[in-house]
This record gives sequence, structure tokens and C-alpha cells, in this order.
Amino acid sequence: MAVFKVSFLGLVVVMALFSASTLSLAHPAGFNFGWGSGWGSEPSRGHGGYAPAGGSFGLFPQFYQFSCPQANDIVISVLQQAIAREPRVAASLLRLHFHDCFVQGCDASVLLDDSTTIASEKRSGPNRNSLRGFEVIDEIKARLEEACPQTVSCADILSLAARGSIVLSGGPNWDLPLGRRDSRTASLSGSNSNIPAPNSTLPTLLTFFKRQGLDEVDLVALSGGHTIGVARCVTFKQRLYNQKGNNQPDETLERSYYFGLKSVCPRSGGDNNISPMDFASPAKFDNAYFKLILFGKGLLTSDQVLLTGNGNAGKTMELVKTYADDESLFFQQFAKSMVKMGNIRPLTGSKGEVRNNCRRLN
Repeated sequence: MAVFKVSFLGLVVVMALFSASTLSLAHPAGFNFGWGSGWGSEPSRGHGGYAPAGGSFGLFPQFYQFSCPQANDIVISVLQQAIAREPRVAASLLRLHFHDCFVQGCDASVLLDDSTTIASEKRSGPNRNSLRGFEVIDEIKARLEEACPQTVSCADILSLAARGSIVLSGGPNWDLPLGRRDSRTASLSGSNSNIPAPNSTLPTLLTFFKRQGLDEVDLVALSGGHTIGVARCVTFKQRLYNQKGNNQPDETLERSYYFGLKSVCPRSGGDNNISPMDFASPAKFDNAYFKLILFGKGLLTSDQVLLTGNGNAGKTMELVKTYADDESLFFQQFAKSMVKMGNIRPLTGSKGEVRNNCRRLN
């Protein structure tokens, strides 16, 4: 496949050159960002949309249909500008949603800054000097407060921003259940203990996902989100120089890819140097991530073990091969798994609050 013949370092440059013109392809005129089909109605699949019908936990796609019908349009408007300025932000916002949902559920606790009563999750090992996109969420919130004061929660903004980032990167659209409220607490300890590390083994990944009510299908599909974005050298350095504590590289790394990564990530220093998660198409949401894994070119240990790891490897291996072969099926399952992840222990009804500022309690 020609896409794999492009040089590794050259594709880093591609990311910098990615522009708003690509966004116009990913978001054609007339794309339907509406609230989608009704609760319990037949899923709509127009424009590549995947829509698990109905809601759960009191969440449903039309939650803001009357209180703030322009909410999603405002989110998309801010995202288009932010992603045009920096394509990497799409992946950053997807990751924000993931890191939020895996700690206390999808409640926007990850957005809270330190205060006299809050120990911010931003200080945790998985998040410190790593999570990004907070300013984009701030901008979306400010715009929504102007249009619909005290209406749209920060937790729903994270969900809407994650979906919008996927669509604007060329990925699937889906009916998104809404109605989450924002937590009045954060959990620094939960953030340190519930988010799997990039060097996780397959059994560890399965355990962390099962803890959230997600299975191996969700693990593989959601890992496909790594088809966009970049990772810091510190997250994959172990694979290059000391994977098993014997000062040797990870034997599952394809040789030319290994040498390319070494040029970006030296043995000493350079921890914040970055490399595309999917160097074949780093700013486009597609199934190239899975194709790369088949070639031994998954960036993180947690990527490659989906194919090679012990512990239910047969199931995850087959899923990797299936999604590498069938992008449409990957898109469909990714949408379903995103809805499932977005349903992790949301606050609804009278629980929590709708923050006026996502960084602090009302």
C-alpha cells in the first residue's frame, strides 16, 4: 500500500501542513449535525452517521432541543477554528473525554482546577503535562453561556467536542445521548489509578476497561481513536531501549519504524518530543491505525499488544484484522463504543450542577 511508503519524518511535516482545506472535505456542506432520531426510534445513518437508538441513565439526544437548540452548532463552530489552527487538538479533545469518563464517570471532573476543596485531576500522573484542549472547552463554554445561560453542562460539552472532533477529522457521526450534569468533586487518586498507562499489557487493558463496564470490543474500537493525534516520547521510550528490563527494544517493533522512532526519541532526554500515533494519516480519522499495527508499527505498547499481547489476544487480534480490512465496520463500532463510554456513571436530574465556568464549582 502506497501510504506506507512515505517516510516517517516526512509525515511529521504533513501534520504541520494540514489545513482548513482538509476540514472542508471532512465536513461537507449540509452535513447533518442535528439532534438525530428520537428516543427509541430507528437509528439514522445518513451522511455516515451511526446512531444507537434511545438513551440510558436519563440521557437522550434531544435533551437541548428546546432549551438550547443551537448548542451543537456553537460547538462545531469553535472546533472548526481550533482544529484549523492546530489539527492535534481534535485528538486532545477526544482524550479529554476519555480521561474524564474513566474517573468518577462522565462528569467533567477532569476540568476542575485546584481550589481549597478540589485536588485537581490535572495533577495526576496520566494527566500532568499531557492533557490538552482546556482552552477550547473554555471557549465553547463561554459561547454557550452567552447563547443559553446555565443550560449546557461541561460534561456534555466534553461529549459534544469529542464527537465533533471525530467528524471534523473525517470520522463517523452518531446520535449522542445528552443530559449529563457536572460533578462537585474531583478524584486525583482515581485519576492516578483508573487510567491505563501507555505501556499496559493486554490483560491490564482488559481489566481497566472491564472496570468501567467496557469489553474487549470496546477496547479495540476505542483504541482506534489513536488514528489521530500524537504521543510524547516519554510514552514509548521504553519500547525503544528497555522494553523488558534487559536494555533491548520491543521485539514486536518493525525494524525501519524502530529506527525512525529512535531519531525522534533519544535514549536520554527529549521526553516531550512528539510522534504521530498513526504516521500514515496523522490528522485523518480512518482505519490506518489498525493496518499499521498489522505491520508492527503501533506506536505505544498498548497499541501493539492488541495484536500480540497475551490474555484474550485471539479476540483482540481478530478485531484488529477485521477493522484493518473494513473501515465502515470500525466506524460503526467506534460510534457504539463512544456512546457506551459516554454512559459511564453520568450525573443526571438533580445530581451535580451545571457549572458556569468549567474550571470551578458554582
